[in-house]
Amino acid sequence: MGVNVFPAASGGASYSSQPPASASSVLLDGQLVTSGSITTSVTGTGAPWLLYANGGGTTTITVGSDTYTVPAGSTVGTSAYTGSKSVTVSGPINPPATFTASTMPTNGSSSGWYALTYGNGLFISVAGTNGATTYGAYSSNGSTWSSMTMPSSSLWESVTYGNGYYVAVAYGPTTAGAYSTNGTTWTASTLPSSSDWHGVTYGNGYYVAIANNTTAAAYSTNGTSWTASTMPASSAWHTVGFGNNNFVALAPGTSNAAYSTNGTTWTATTMPTSSTWVGLAYGNGYWVATGGSTAAAYSTTNGTTWTASTMPSSGSWQSAGFGSGYFVSASASSAVGAYSSNGITWTANTMPSLSIWAYFAYGNGTFVVSQQSSTTAGAYLNTTLLPVAYGIYNGATVRA
Repeated sequence: MGVNVFPAASGGASYSSQPPASASSVLLDGQLVTSGSITTSVTGTGAPWLLYANGGGTTTITVGSDTYTVPAGSTVGTSAYTGSKSVTVSGPINPPATFTASTMPTNGSSSGWYALTYGNGLFISVAGTNGATTYGAYSSNGSTWSSMTMPSSSLWESVTYGNGYYVAVAYGPTTAGAYSTNGTTWTASTLPSSSDWHGVTYGNGYYVAIANNTTAAAYSTNGTSWTASTMPASSAWHTVGFGNNNFVALAPGTSNAAYSTNGTTWTATTMPTSSTWVGLAYGNGYWVATGGSTAAAYSTTNGTTWTASTMPSSGSWQSAGFGSGYFVSASASSAVGAYSSNGITWTANTMPSLSIWAYFAYGNGTFVVSQQSSTTAGAYLNTTLLPVAYGIYNGATVRA
């Protein structure tokens, strides 16, 4: 049987010229050496695929909306695919074990750097958790920061990026919001009600905001003008995120949670325990939430049904993020963090100092974490790529 060998994706030789015995043809193979991922199109013929990877850790291969994790040296079968499919191969990285200290700009004596996001090549943070400010900051690498100015003195609590806009909301009660196309120059916007706006995210063409101790929520299709919506109950809504076509919101101090498939209408769901649920992230097919002393939770795919898991040590786990195949969290009561590839089992890592680490962001191979401790402390971790060889093969339909 003849075999097609594809060129290397990002340097180095192709993985193999011989597919597994149960495959009928090579669809794609190569190595990730100088970059962490590759996205391309692969055409299926109605048969399942066989995904192979071999390197220093687990490789993530996404086919359309389906995500598969392939342990080193393993072959994983897929669903049957017909026609052209977008395929992303993301190689493993060294575990995010030790963060490095950075210095944020001075933001006043009473405010912490709380909200954090990444988009269009910039990390963006805004201040105001412990006092109203006009302070903001931006960084292209997560280690050195520059100051910027928000459009009003407010308790800036959350910021997100999507569709060319950075968008921020403020705690109050207030109607204060803001948007920016470059991350450095901001324009005021108005939320639909005077509320304690505590979280904002972006997904599927919608910016979505939630408010604390109320049923108030809001959505926007452009990041500049907002429409009111309603949460399923009045609760301490704090954190909102997007993943796998679902918005998910958490209310710390309760077991209340909610999800939305469109960003405009919400349905109630329940966390496994009542805890200080404030950390939220999506990746590798899992939603992950953290909060309280040792509490963590995970949910596959949709964020509607949650299962309890446990953090590696006692601490106030206030933050969660995802990048390069790992979930990360940090304690607000010690210089300890944690990482996990699945949100279920966690390993302790090290933060550079004791701070109330509150928000993670990931971009361009770097994790960044901000804090609300009224200091200039920051932290970052540059991920280290592990080379991986991969192969994608068509399952046997007709054997030559």
